Amino acid sequence: MKSDLPKVLHHVAGAPMLVHAMQSSEAISPSRMIIVAGHGAELVETAATAYNPAAEIVLQTEQNGTAHAADQARAALKDFTGDTVVLFGDTPFISSDTLTRVFEARKTADVVVLGFEAEIPGGYGRLITQGDTLLKITEAKDCTPDELKINLCNSGVMAADTATLFDLIGEVKTDNAQGEYYLTDIVGIANARGLTCAVVTCPEAETLGINSRTHLAQAEAIFQNRRRAELMEDGVTLTDPATTFLAFDTHIGRDVIIGPNTLFGPGVTVETGAHIKGFCHLEGCHISEGAEIGPFARLRPGAEIGDNARVGNFVEIKNSELATGAKVGHLTYLGDTSVGAHSNIGAGTVTCNYDGVFKHRTEIGEGVFIGTHTSLVAPVTVGQGAFTATGSVITEDVPPGDMAIARGRQVNKTGLGAKFMDGLRALKKAGKRP
Repeated sequence: MKSDLPKVLHHVAGAPMLVHAMQSSEAISPSRMIIVAGHGAELVETAATAYNPAAEIVLQTEQNGTAHAADQARAALKDFTGDTVVLFGDTPFISSDTLTRVFEARKTADVVVLGFEAEIPGGYGRLITQGDTLLKITEAKDCTPDELKINLCNSGVMAADTATLFDLIGEVKTDNAQGEYYLTDIVGIANARGLTCAVVTCPEAETLGINSRTHLAQAEAIFQNRRRAELMEDGVTLTDPATTFLAFDTHIGRDVIIGPNTLFGPGVTVETGAHIKGFCHLEGCHISEGAEIGPFARLRPGAEIGDNARVGNFVEIKNSELATGAKVGHLTYLGDTSVGAHSNIGAGTVTCNYDGVFKHRTEIGEGVFIGTHTSLVAPVTVGQGAFTATGSVITEDVPPGDMAIARGRQVNKTGLGAKFMDGLRALKKAGKRP
């Protein structure tokens, strides 16, 4: 990857590819999840436990092959009874359905390997089969010319009884072109013992391993195209699918309309019937039924948009709630704010929520009208049915039903505007500045 960041922490659809692999495993409801980390282990642990606090981290201080990596979990699983599946943090798209089928196959086979039919087998390990039996896995560098013609390839994913898995790993040797401990060798060892080995196949796209920035871009495209198709199949309208970008955990209800050039960061839920107009950027927010967002709106983490609320163009909302029917038309920033039902926030309104050290809240009641270009200096409360005059700087609470006017009195100085401009022009002509 030519990066200081561990490979598995590079993002696809707003999440580290490691998180995608962890998410895939949730379909089988694992009782234990163990992450084998080498380079950048502290960063890997932080990302893994942020997604799943129960994830356990074990260290691989030397990188001596895939069997060596899997063997690092031996001590952690010494008392565990049940099956273990080995996944790869740089292979993010193994589907939940595929993993379920792997475990179904475990009912009749001691070792199950996930394979795929490759259009161009290239450097993939080959699965050598006889009928329904998997005889061995041969790495491409160790294949014979005939074996290289096989297009049934190894994804790396495999499952076995835990005790059996580590028993087989204990017999793996390094007599191969790389001089490493290959996890794939356990298939040949299992067959030599009279154990049964089987193959489950999946589409090649699921097995994409990411080893470069080019692969990362390919993975992003695969995810986006797949997720867009799923949403449209589920009743979501994407007016320009190619410019709608989704996160790994985006949830969108039916009859939602999404305009072009819209980006969903992590943690977004959009309820039925909402309308997201073009050029919006959404992350960490919840948009309720019938709400209308954009165009050119930005919803940041903690934004909660109520039923039938309206957020217009060039509005930014952070850690704030808009109740049912509230309207924020344009050119406004709301941070750490609650807006009551059916209140109207005028253009150019700013909640001044940060004093340089602490954040403070602004509370706006129901049926409030905030005049254009109002600055609300938090902490401050505007009561139900109150009104703020255009251009006001509100520093004190406004009682329910009151009108707050907080601006300097206008004074007109006769002729001073023209005289002032004439003076400036004279200075410019003389090559001087005021």
